[in-house]
Amino acid sequence: MFLVKSLTKHFDGIIAVQDVTFTINQGEILAIIGPNGAGKSTVFNLMTGTITPTSGMVFMEKVRISGLPPNKVAVKGIARTFQTTSLFDQLRVIDNLLIGYKYRTRIGFWNTLLHTPAWKRYQTEAFMRAMEMLEFLGLADKAEYFIPALSQEEQKRLAIGIAMVSKPRILLLDEPTGGLIQEETDRITRLIERIRDQGTTVCIIEHKMQMIMGLADRIVVLNYGKKIAEGTPDEIKSNQAVIEAYLGGEVHV
Repeated sequence: MFLVKSLTKHFDGIIAVQDVTFTINQGEILAIIGPNGAGKSTVFNLMTGTITPTSGMVFMEKVRISGLPPNKVAVKGIARTFQTTSLFDQLRVIDNLLIGYKYRTRIGFWNTLLHTPAWKRYQTEAFMRAMEMLEFLGLADKAEYFIPALSQEEQKRLAIGIAMVSKPRILLLDEPTGGLIQEETDRITRLIERIRDQGTTVCIIEHKMQMIMGLADRIVVLNYGKKIAEGTPDEIKSNQAVIEAYLGGEVHV
């Protein structure tokens, strides 16, 4: 279980997140929603060590991880994507995945320098894992493509794959369908469901309410940095505070 407890973050006197508490249970899809500026991405940054909380704590299986740098958080089995897809345009698809795998694993300086048997085993393991992930993403036939040759949706799928290549326990997705049309959104949605079905817990930030209502097991709603509601999609749809604060008076599903 992943626990966010009384999380608060101030930036030069501005309260970005205030006393936010929620859990993410193993094997579920939890969505975090709210209007622009509600503090959603800040919560992700606090959860992954990109920024440190003013107060409050984050736990992974009862082990406190708040205050750890991002690389140590990643070692705990937590991976994320960002709103803006960040890929190495001058490299091939397979290379981007190999870099993602290397970032989250340890082979050691001397093993790399001397090309030891351990290093050779790692190279084989990394390539096999990258190809396995490309098959899962539906991108195996584009392993040798350079990034600009991919569509926007394919780049988003690859970004998810880079986060997934090291087999994290929990995956944080920050607006994974932003800018996509409905057909593309549906394909990303099915990919997220497959990720959950193969055992990875998912926490997602999204603005597309129809998608979230059909995808999430539970939803946390933020507004002005505070949690104003939490519950199942059906509970959130009928929550008047959510309707007034976020949905403009009506829920479209």
